[in-house]
Amino acid sequence: MIRISRAAKAIVGGLSAGAAAAVTAVQDQVVTSGETVTIVLAVLGALGITYAVPNRRDTTGA
Repeated sequence: MIRISRAAKAIVGGLSAGAAAAVTAVQDQVVTSGETVTIVLAVLGALGITYAVPNRRDTTGA
């Protein structure tokens, strides 16, 4: 089983959330300050939440 650190998991989650928010914000070809705040909050929220949740323990005994 591949072991992924909490930091790596959080970074991927943050990038995914930021990318989703950025794609939505760029639909009209203009990124406003409100949309920028939304992108930043999405990234920080995903980083914090994903980092705080522990990885599931391997219960298969492998």
